[in-house]
Formats: sequence, C-alpha cells, structure tokens
Amino acid sequence: MSDKAQEAAKMAESAMSDEAKLGELTEALSGGSRRARQNAASALAIVAKGAPESLVPHGSAFVDALNRPEAQTRWECLDILTSLVDHDSRTCDKAVAGAEAALFDEESGPVRLAAMRFLCKLGATTENRSEKTWPLIDEAIQCWHGDMEFQDMLVAVVDFSAGKLAPQVKEELRDRMKFDSENGKGALKRRAKQIVDNVQAS
Repeated sequence: MSDKAQEAAKMAESAMSDEAKLGELTEALSGGSRRARQNAASALAIVAKGAPESLVPHGSAFVDALNRPEAQTRWECLDILTSLVDHDSRTCDKAVAGAEAALFDEESGPVRLAAMRFLCKLGATTENRSEKTWPLIDEAIQCWHGDMEFQDMLVAVVDFSAGKLAPQVKEELRDRMKFDSENGKGALKRRAKQIVDNVQAS
C-alpha cells in the first residue's frame, strides 16, 4: 500500500469513529486546496465502502463536489454516491446532471467509468429513474464502445439490465446490445448476451 493510500485509510478509520472528523473531511471537498480535496475524497470513498449510511447526512456535499475541476475528486465522489443509492436515492437524483458531465469527460477514463456505474445503479432502482438515466447510458454505450473502460462499463450495464426498468427501456437496451450479443467476441459477446437475456427474462 502506498503512503498516500495508507494516509487515506488512516483518515477514513478516524472519520468512521468521530463525527467531527467526518464533518471536516466533507467540508474539505469544497475547500480551496486541490490536494486537500483529493485526500478527503479518497478517505471518504473508503468510508463509503465500510459505513455508507454514515455519509447520508453529507450527501449534498458529494453532489456539489462533482463540480470540482480535478478528476480524482469527481470520480471518488461518484463512487461515494453510487454507495449511497441504496441509502438516500433522492439526494442521488440531484447528482444526475454532474454525472452526465462526467460521463462525457473526454480527458478522464476513471471519471467516465465512475459516472456510468453511478447512473446504472441509480437507474436500476425504479422504472421512472430508468427512463431518466437510459438516454445517457445509451449515448455512452455508443460513444465509448471499444474504449479502454468499455468492458468495465458493460459490467455496470449488466447490473442495470437486471434492475426495475421501464418496458420501453428494456426494449431499447435489448436492441442496442443485440448486435454485440450475436457478433461480438470474448467478454464483449458474453456481457452483451447477459444483458439481452436479463431484459428478456424480466
């Protein structure tokens, strides 16, 4: 583990047992120091994996942090928001605009991937949300097809396809993945077929 990762783990451990420390970290996300924002985001992403419910009162800070210029703060906060979908989906609804901008960030693959994971997780929760997020997910599938992160994006789409999708979304998702499910190769074909099977079975 790198020194940076060890420091983030220490900060996260401290924040999980001390609400004041947790508050300091979330406040740092809107501070003037890029480095402090990144360090705070890294630590909070670790907290989100271990105790996501503790971050619910701070949800709006993560939504706001999607406006920061540096990629790392944005992808860490998208990962945090993905962890919060099961605990506070209404706050996560407010992050869709920031996630859309991140999804089409031409400079950062990790930001795009984190945005896709977030939108797929949120969109899978209700038919209404699936209708709101699907146009973005669909555009990203077309835009980033063959990109380095695309296979990982498809893993998120597999999960999305097993969610509570509106009938129209299921139909369009099936049509979008049909070609790859029949003509793709390797992991692409397997994942595309899984998506098609999921929407046809539900």
